[in-house]
Amino acid sequence: MNVHLKVQPHHLERGAYLYIRQSSMRQVVENVESARRQYALRGRAVALGWRDEQIIVIDNDQGESGASAVWREGFQRLVSDVGMGHAGIVMGLEVSRLARNNADWQRLLEICALADTLILDEDGVYDPASFNDRLLLGLKGTMSEAELHVIKARLRGGILNKVRRGEFRCLLPTGLVYDHFGNVTLDPDMQVRETIIHFFEMFSRLGSASQTVKVFRNEGLLFPSRLHNGGTLFRPLTASTAMRVLNNPRYAGAYTYGRRQFRRTIDGKKTLRARDIDDWPACIPDAHPGYISWERHQENLKILKANGRGFEAARASIPREGPALLQGRAVCGQCGSHLRVRYAARRGRQEAWYICNRARIYRGEPMCQSIAGPPVDEAIGMLIAEQMTPAAVELALEVRKEIQARHEEADRLRCRAIERAQTEAESRSAPLHACRS
Repeated sequence: MNVHLKVQPHHLERGAYLYIRQSSMRQVVENVESARRQYALRGRAVALGWRDEQIIVIDNDQGESGASAVWREGFQRLVSDVGMGHAGIVMGLEVSRLARNNADWQRLLEICALADTLILDEDGVYDPASFNDRLLLGLKGTMSEAELHVIKARLRGGILNKVRRGEFRCLLPTGLVYDHFGNVTLDPDMQVRETIIHFFEMFSRLGSASQTVKVFRNEGLLFPSRLHNGGTLFRPLTASTAMRVLNNPRYAGAYTYGRRQFRRTIDGKKTLRARDIDDWPACIPDAHPGYISWERHQENLKILKANGRGFEAARASIPREGPALLQGRAVCGQCGSHLRVRYAARRGRQEAWYICNRARIYRGEPMCQSIAGPPVDEAIGMLIAEQMTPAAVELALEVRKEIQARHEEADRLRCRAIERAQTEAESRSAPLHACRS
């Protein structure tokens, strides 16, 4: 059909919408010729009979991918105006400029057909209400989506090929850096290395991430954190940071890729889903130097998993605060669950009670049992006293020496922090003295 026969007077009474988009900011800066071609479509609209003031340019989606319309405000405005009957024609250089997602493209075609809105691209003018034009536009949309899939598959294939060889450079966690040859090495900063080593040693002793965080806080130790500009900042250690470090296999010298899978929800937001180790695209142990061994990393993961089960299984972590001798260790003889500890102030002192009330809390069933703590603790204390042999006393002294060594290590790390602060202060004051002189 002749182009001018498709453009009717009622089309010319409405606006001509020119939609302009580039997929990335790099394309916006470098592919200026593509932008000129898109803006040049104004002349096509004028030639078809639209006045210059009727042409509405929507170009606020520059640098946005066309894979989805959720985060593209300009495209959403275009669809809204078409649905309200404000648009006589929608112009785009090609289908991929309007949408790379076939679902978004078909939705736009449906709305244009209902609103009697034409579509113009570099090849011609189409009427979505016409079957032949609709068929051709749908085929173009399918080819555009397939083109994006091929481009992504080609790029993804090249990346995965390097990943399988362990050569793809990923962002490294704090404490690991790339050297001049592109190999992964430990951070050359002595304070960073010693702090991370101290962190893993502390977790090995305590068996609890939260307790490790408490020790760092009580000893006044800070944990390194890498900034976006490549610098390092020492901050108080948090539980989330501790868990992130303990779960990261790069600290064990393993090259890994694809530990988490990104998915985009219906509202356009990205979600993360952890993958099982068998589903990782790459996992190469002993690929580079690490702070712990791969076997030690696996043991740490087992400890974290056991700690996360709480009272449903025996915990391997240290007991929490409180005078009860068997807190976190006593098991109910009736149901097999761990006994909880409750404290009550009676007769001017704090007494402990071992109770098993999970059935009552979670299922409304009667409480299993409640046992006074002092008699149990006294019996356990007598049993321990009977077992106190010279070898046990020697072991206690060794533990005391280990605690003393821990304090000395913490003092050494604090001295490192002071030396670092003094060096930074001197480096900042040196230019000031030079200016004064």
